[in-house]
Amino acid sequence: MEITGKIIAAMTPRTGTSARTGNTWMTQEFVIETHDQYPRKCVFTVFGEDRLKEMNIQIGAEMTVSFDIDAHEYNGRWFNDIRAWRAVPAQAAAPAPGMPAGVPSPATTMAEPTATVPVANEPEDDLPF
Repeated sequence: MEITGKIIAAMTPRTGTSARTGNTWMTQEFVIETHDQYPRKCVFTVFGEDRLKEMNIQIGAEMTVSFDIDAHEYNGRWFNDIRAWRAVPAQAAAPAPGMPAGVPSPATTMAEPTATVPVANEPEDDLPF
């Protein structure tokens, strides 16, 4: 999934050490706001110090963020986890994986259906095909 908008907040990075492997980890959350008629805000997580450096997300930047959504249960309640796997400046957003360059995505090609209007003075065709 993808969302494009302006980064309006960046939370303090969190670090720790994995109890299972002993490796250190780093994660940071960001809030993005869309530019729709009714703007929406979405908080997403970037996991890994290398990804944080690679994405270089700054407050005020226009970004296109690609992410996966997953849910987990804790004490009988369910929580969504929105984890970004790519974030690029909005103008540099490339087509989704598997989509050849230059081919519009289905979301951009959806248009209102058009009705055909018969033209006057043409004989009506009664062929079944």
